[in-house]
Amino acid sequence: MQENKIKDAIITIVFLTTLFSVFIINIIVKDKTISDSERRKLVSFPKITKSNIMDGELSEKFEKYFSDQFVGRDFFRSLKTVWSLNIFNQKDNNELFVKDNSLYKMEYKLKEKNVEKSAEKIQEIYNKYLTNMNVYYAIIPEKNYYLKKDDHLKMDYEKIKEIMNKNLRDINYIDIWSSLNLQDYYRTDLHWKQENLYDVVNCLKKDMGLKNTDFSQYNIQDKGNFYGVYYGQLGVNIEPDKLYILTNNELESCVTYNFETNQKGKIYQNPKTADKYDIYLSGAVPLVTVENPNSKSRKELLLFRDSFGSSLAPLLLDSYRKITLIDIRYMSSKNLDQYIDFKEQDVLFLYSSLVLNQNILK
Repeated sequence: MQENKIKDAIITIVFLTTLFSVFIINIIVKDKTISDSERRKLVSFPKITKSNIMDGELSEKFEKYFSDQFVGRDFFRSLKTVWSLNIFNQKDNNELFVKDNSLYKMEYKLKEKNVEKSAEKIQEIYNKYLTNMNVYYAIIPEKNYYLKKDDHLKMDYEKIKEIMNKNLRDINYIDIWSSLNLQDYYRTDLHWKQENLYDVVNCLKKDMGLKNTDFSQYNIQDKGNFYGVYYGQLGVNIEPDKLYILTNNELESCVTYNFETNQKGKIYQNPKTADKYDIYLSGAVPLVTVENPNSKSRKELLLFRDSFGSSLAPLLLDSYRKITLIDIRYMSSKNLDQYIDFKEQDVLFLYSSLVLNQNILK
């Protein structure tokens, strides 16, 4: 009886000591502003006001703050993933899964109405600004498309093509799906690798009446390890990707202009965010132009794009004097003529199947 009391007392003391120690450590350790593994800003200590105390908002903010700033957060996230996938043998953890040392997200719910609305938005832009111009569109398949049929649930990708082709009129479709394979995408991320885009670039150029790109003209530069968005979301310990850029003297002389910051820059700049993929044309920005002072062509391209277009655009500059990248996820298409002089440019709508399925084009 006495031994049981001693044992209970020891367990209680150890538990309270651990709890108190964790509490003190979390107070002492300085808050982080960015999570490198999750590639996002972390919640900072909330401001305490009378209003957020009364309406209960403060408790929600504190909960998010403690969750983000908890010491050992990455370790416990990894532990949860290992427990779910290896102990309970679940096929996924929060719709993320590992296969052949690569990370994927289960994107299988095709939202046909959203795809229709995305097509309607593209057609609306065409009707307002682009009639009598050379206009093309291409769809970028998510990498799950290249997995075997029995691996995991997938969207009906052929249905996406069918909806887009049915709803877009007078816009030329370029099918790039056979120009890609699974190895052309990062293992830890959803995006494609710039250094693997030679088939895609020349497929686009062929249908747009442009001369093929000679990829031997580029130098490949190693920019170090790349931990993609799925790496951060899943919290699993897996070998990172390598991030490379393709460059040459012509690209290094090009000048970008970011309409959001009103600043000039270079095609490749060290990102200011935790997302290393933003090295390509500063990542997801509403409107940016790239001018090639050494171009022998006088042609211009309007590229309506999502984040995939950031790494592709530099590889089209050997055919254009100027490329304007437009991201209507972050700016309204209704006022584009305030920023762009629509004339006889080539036009390419380049969107991933994921974006078309979300209906986020404005």
